[in-house]
Amino acid sequence: MTVTDSATALTTSQVLEAAASGAKPSAQQVTAALLEAERQTKTERRQFAPEALLGTWQLRFTAPKKPAYKVGKPQGSGFYIPGVAIASLHFSRDDDGQLTIQNQLQVGPTKLRFTGPAKFLRKKNLLAFDFVRLQVIAGGLTLLNLPLRSKAAKTGDFATTSAAKLPFFSFFVAEAGYVAARGRSGGLALWVKK
Repeated sequence: MTVTDSATALTTSQVLEAAASGAKPSAQQVTAALLEAERQTKTERRQFAPEALLGTWQLRFTAPKKPAYKVGKPQGSGFYIPGVAIASLHFSRDDDGQLTIQNQLQVGPTKLRFTGPAKFLRKKNLLAFDFVRLQVIAGGLTLLNLPLRSKAAKTGDFATTSAAKLPFFSFFVAEAGYVAARGRSGGLALWVKK
């Protein structure tokens, strides 16, 4: 599929690569490209390895209002994340080889950080997670470090908790420099490798 603007027609991957590289295709173009990439992944039944997600990813673009196709055309729009607020995800493996997630928002020297376990369901490219710790850090000083009452704690063990009962990201793009997913709430997001 091509996404068109007044000057050129770009492929889905070209629009996403441009947005990830720092260029700013229109919000409508990026949202349409995300929707098309999601559709292609589902149609082709592509599967990603969880290793493709490891590392730190900075949120570049989000379309939070459940974009979708209506009458065969992409509907919805999003926005680029302003540079004053840096939102990032970090995926890693702990000493036991289990996936972990860290979701952080940084404004100036202050960081709000949520961490917890994660699991990847390869057939659906679904990364389910549960935040179990909240930290507030200013400069190098930890102001707050609290355990959270997790979703899995209410149902038992995280490993046996159904992904349907957990927050998740359904990934549909996993390139070396960027990833994209739909969240449980229905919004789309594009992150770039840090």
